[in-house]
Amino acid sequence: MNIPLLGRSEKALFTLLVSLIIIGSCVDFFDIAQGTGVWMYGFAFTWFLIFLGYCVFSLFALLMLVNVIWRDQVYKTIVSRILSFRSRVGNLRWLLALLFLAFPVWFFQFTVWGIVFYGLFVRLLIWLPFLFFFSVFITDGEGQLIDWKRFLAGLVLNVGVFLAASALKFVSGYPFSLGWSEGNRLWDYSIMFGRDRYDYPPDQDIFVLLETGRQFVGGIPFLISGITIRDMRAWIGLLGIFPYLLLGFALFRSVWREKWLWVVLSLWTYLILNQGPINPSLILGAVLVALAWRSSLWISIPLVFAAGYFVNISRFTWIFAPAIWLAMLELSSAELEVAGRLRRETWVRVFILFGSGLIGGVFLPVLIKFLQTGSFANISFGGNQVAVGDLSGTVSQQSLLWYRLLPNSTYEPGILLGLLVAAAPLTLILYYLVSKKYWKMNAWQMLSIVVPLLAFLAVGFVVSAKIGGGGDLHNLDMFLIALVFSLAVAWDRGGRQWLESVGRETVWVKALIVASVIIPALVPLQEMRSYSFGDKASWLVGLTDVPNERALDMYPSQSVIDDTLKSIQNEIDKSVDNGEILFIDQRQLLTFGFVKNVPLVPDYDKKVLIERALASNRDYFQLFYKDLADKRFSLIISQPLNTPRKGSGNEFGEENNAWVKWVADPLLCYYQVKQTFLDAGVQLLAPKEGDLDCADELP
Repeated sequence: MNIPLLGRSEKALFTLLVSLIIIGSCVDFFDIAQGTGVWMYGFAFTWFLIFLGYCVFSLFALLMLVNVIWRDQVYKTIVSRILSFRSRVGNLRWLLALLFLAFPVWFFQFTVWGIVFYGLFVRLLIWLPFLFFFSVFITDGEGQLIDWKRFLAGLVLNVGVFLAASALKFVSGYPFSLGWSEGNRLWDYSIMFGRDRYDYPPDQDIFVLLETGRQFVGGIPFLISGITIRDMRAWIGLLGIFPYLLLGFALFRSVWREKWLWVVLSLWTYLILNQGPINPSLILGAVLVALAWRSSLWISIPLVFAAGYFVNISRFTWIFAPAIWLAMLELSSAELEVAGRLRRETWVRVFILFGSGLIGGVFLPVLIKFLQTGSFANISFGGNQVAVGDLSGTVSQQSLLWYRLLPNSTYEPGILLGLLVAAAPLTLILYYLVSKKYWKMNAWQMLSIVVPLLAFLAVGFVVSAKIGGGGDLHNLDMFLIALVFSLAVAWDRGGRQWLESVGRETVWVKALIVASVIIPALVPLQEMRSYSFGDKASWLVGLTDVPNERALDMYPSQSVIDDTLKSIQNEIDKSVDNGEILFIDQRQLLTFGFVKNVPLVPDYDKKVLIERALASNRDYFQLFYKDLADKRFSLIISQPLNTPRKGSGNEFGEENNAWVKWVADPLLCYYQVKQTFLDAGVQLLAPKEGDLDCADELP
């Protein structure tokens, strides 16, 4: 049997990477074992022995791997045995491959060990052997351990499964909010199609701080009566999967007859864009643009028109994106004349489609508002009323925190480094295709790629630096989508031929391609975990090096959940006749009927409060403080309120200070804490007795 050997560069790179992962996993295991006891330096004696044994075993395994890799005869012997086993199992290998694909997800997301083994390197060390054997069992052919194309497809599939599992990890029937505004966002989604769930006059509007397009996408399940909180969380999870895949299917529809290739390319699209992540509404707008690309004008015009309008009613900062994206796609992918110039027909088509996108995204909303009001004084951005003169003022009132572009406590790598890690491999691949003449463009086509990318990059940096932003890369959404559009054009204009022959490229080019897939896997690989082992919390505290059981973020026991809901309902029943009940937080309790007999008060949603606080909107808060002073609310449901100020060295320090200044301090002056449920993240507040002078506590 002729077994191909690894080259020296491949051997060296493999040895280096495995060595780094094993050393890193020993450091991760130290964090697990240290803090388990008091025998020596925070170790329990048993865990010290386990840690020592793990490091010794890992070192031994590394030496064995190096021996196999660098000694050709040993390598051939091991490989021949694996190939012989694969041949003997026949079609059973597909079942084995499925098990190797599923096991890491099961281990990390559905067992208690997924909470214990949380370090990146120890997770890589667990996953990579399963990836290796998965690749072995999906490879065909005598004498070939792993086929390069099968390996790359298998890697994309593995990472796609990780992303999907991570997107669905919060699907549960837990009644309380799973994040700072998760519960109230579910309430937002319910208003368009499910407002009949609330005790509120049907002839009065309910203001929601969420654009019409995003309300529509998120609120579709409320068309179904009886939808539960678990169903809604499943819907939100699915929105973190299928719009990305749909965009990939639309972009690479030219290969639809090659089903597996089509799936792999769509998954690759998913991996790249999920690094934002990106709002589903913008992704759906991009899907319309992708479908318009290279379609007949009679199809493309209404598609880009609809894309422009839809993203406008979803978020006003996106209004130019569809027109620019489609112009970028059409110009960069156009066939050139013999002289290397773009055809006149191409320029006419681009002009028509670009104009259609602008009409749908910019002019149509203005026209609709004019027809409704007879005035241009107000225009509708993102489905919300915004005065033209107030727009720049609103933006200018919100601070720009440029330090968040650099490493910081809110987003550890910082926006610049985070984007570099996320986008550099794909950018270098595109540059390589151009420099090696696989992808040929003239100057206009080059500009049609570079100029939009730089424009979207600049916008993304500014929005990421705005107070309230900078926690991840989601504000670089238009740039990331434009980068994927560039990938689609590159694939169409020569990239496919290059990728099919890339097995003959150097190990460093292959490593770059693998990095473009592995890097998007790192965050979901670390995020997969269960939240359902609250009964083991005391044991897990020692193993995970967290300060207390609440830091594990486990769901409370069902008895704690039931008692908390009962206590909240009792307080509501006692207070409802004495004034209005305000849910600053936890509005999903109303949406899904966890508390009953409560008329809705739509005012002072926590997202509105923080948005107005970040803009220092004094007029808005004067109304809030008057309602507090007048004791309008007999009971307020909030998150536990804390009042310490924080610096920029703390996560979202400036946002915390705005919340404390404009919301927490005044609220705690007029109202007193009645009950706090730390496990559920809920606090009940009631009016203080007597006349209160809170002038010193107000901004």
